[in-house]
Amino acid sequence: MSPVLQDKVAIITGASRGLGKAFALRFIEEGAKLLLTTTNIERAEETAKELKTKGGEVVFIEADISVESDTKKIADSVIKEYGKVDILVNNAAIWFGIRMKPWNLWTEEEWDRIFSVNVKGTWMVSKAVVPLMIEAGKGKVINIASNVARVGGAPFFMPYACGKGAIYTMTHALAHALGRSNINVNAVAPGFTATEASLDMTGGGGSFDAAASGQSIPRREEPEDLVGATLFLASPDSDFISGQVLYVDGGTVML
Repeated sequence: MSPVLQDKVAIITGASRGLGKAFALRFIEEGAKLLLTTTNIERAEETAKELKTKGGEVVFIEADISVESDTKKIADSVIKEYGKVDILVNNAAIWFGIRMKPWNLWTEEEWDRIFSVNVKGTWMVSKAVVPLMIEAGKGKVINIASNVARVGGAPFFMPYACGKGAIYTMTHALAHALGRSNINVNAVAPGFTATEASLDMTGGGGSFDAAASGQSIPRREEPEDLVGATLFLASPDSDFISGQVLYVDGGTVML
């Protein structure tokens, strides 16, 4: 059986660690050629080495998605390197360094920075890359949302939760806007996942037990748990699915 992403070109933003790295590792195993973004090229070097041992093609570029010129650089780079783009995974977001606090103790600066990257940045990358898909007559856009906007912990992550709620709306709006161009737009919504950022937040552990207690599958969510859903939405198997938010959170949010 051929790899499901054979000869596809995928952009994954924020791919030097965490979920982005997990997506990249699986996509390259499935035959994709990768253009990955990071805000820290030095940090990305080890990830790039690990990906290249799998024998695929991968290029990292430094880009801050909250800067419009950087998002244009992403689009220009994928054409320069590969001549096309089939898949965009909007993964980059501010999560590392966030700490829980009451809803009214967040600062204006924190709201602005989180929305600038997590919401506006996702829109700007899509604005830069999607025209390439329109020209090609097909494409897959996968936004990484979160279940945080739907759970009891949302008040303690107020700007982050509101930003991820905006990603739901963006996913639905883009699906309507781009369907006639044969472009599928969907989102994957993780629960509280054991990425480097989440482990840093919890000091290594305790809050995962609290999260798991609200899940139907009561264990800690790992980055690899998100990979299958994201691969499915990137593959031809999801060609008639658009505008959906797929919760991958151990059965916490049920629709």
